[in-house]
Amino acid sequence: MTVHAPAIPAGGAWPDPGRWMHDLAADLYPLPRSLTGDGVRATLERLALEIDLEMHELPSGMPVFDWTVPDEWNVREAWIAGPGGERIVDWADHNLHLVGYSQPVRRTMPLAELRPHLHTLPDQPGLIPYRTSYYDRDWGFCLPHAQLEGLPEGDYEVCIDATIGPGSMTWGECFLPGQEEREVLISAHVCHPSLANDNLSGIVVAAALARALAERPRRHGFRFVFAPATIGAIAWLAVNQKRTARIAHGLVLAGVGDAGAFTYERSRRRTALIDRAVEHVLCHADEDATVGDFEPYGYDERQYGSPGINLPVGCFMRTKYGTYPEYHTSADDLSLIRPEQLQGTLDALLAIVDVLERDRAPLNLSPMGEPQLGRRGLYGGCGGTSHTRVDQMALLWVLNGSDGETSLLEIAERAGMPFATVARAADRLAEARLLA
Repeated sequence: MTVHAPAIPAGGAWPDPGRWMHDLAADLYPLPRSLTGDGVRATLERLALEIDLEMHELPSGMPVFDWTVPDEWNVREAWIAGPGGERIVDWADHNLHLVGYSQPVRRTMPLAELRPHLHTLPDQPGLIPYRTSYYDRDWGFCLPHAQLEGLPEGDYEVCIDATIGPGSMTWGECFLPGQEEREVLISAHVCHPSLANDNLSGIVVAAALARALAERPRRHGFRFVFAPATIGAIAWLAVNQKRTARIAHGLVLAGVGDAGAFTYERSRRRTALIDRAVEHVLCHADEDATVGDFEPYGYDERQYGSPGINLPVGCFMRTKYGTYPEYHTSADDLSLIRPEQLQGTLDALLAIVDVLERDRAPLNLSPMGEPQLGRRGLYGGCGGTSHTRVDQMALLWVLNGSDGETSLLEIAERAGMPFATVARAADRLAEARLLA
């Protein structure tokens, strides 16, 4: 099923992308997402109001490589009532109160029997933890440790009105065709309920990037995949094995809305163009950015980078998963992500896309000595920019490096200049017929 998004306002832009992303995150925050179920569908249906999104479903029990599409899980209500009959924990108040994929329960039990099913964070006693039991049939609730410590002895009524059974797993795709068959993959997971940074931020930034690129001419095709973590990426790869040969570059987006500096984990290939492009952009955009090597742990870059697939897909974050105190707790709420931080992430991604789209290996058409730039109106400026030495040096670096084999990114790396400055110089030289 494809849902067509409304048009972007005239000019291919919208007034405040950062606010737009935060508002979209606020709409998605209360939806009860998991690996499967109506919460995922509702999330994708909301995204489909903003971007052209095609939804796909695979039936429960379908083999996907070494895995199996899980049964579908949906919840109607889930709560615990105390000895006095009052509800002390209610899933309706916060999605994190219920352990993901909890099986149905309707029983009364003493506190001693209930305690093993209650999950807390003793080191963060005021927060609700995020816990799941995807592949082990169990049930449980999460609550602040301070609340658990104050529970009186007595009998507690437990209600989990949920269904687990044959159904389907859903993911969404948005594809923007380009002039070439080569594609850029952007992936975000959609299974985390009421966690704003991990990973509503990745979802809304991916949607904003799709929205921005939809109005631009594109050299590459851009494929945006919104799928449940691990099993969703594995399933997508299993049913798209022929398509993966087209993927030239890729990024997994997660945790991109907090105030931390950017963090990038390279693809399994380590020196792919996407790795060099991200590192180059971050070098000039964020002096506190961290770039590290691939790890077979984390988000879905490890699925795209599994040895039998080995796609050049890295992971783009701000503060790394598991290293900020709000991670996988109720403190990862909408106050943790801010419009200006989301906007900064989008700007960085657009700069990375610019490298992928504009990188090429130009050829100097006047290589016998330095061509005379003054009579061509190029000396002392570059395309209307300020008359700075940087612009002049960019022209000279591009002319000297354009041997038909050296790429613009390589020239920018060697010159120590932002790619955009070098690419702008190359455009001016091409207009003057000094570059092929």
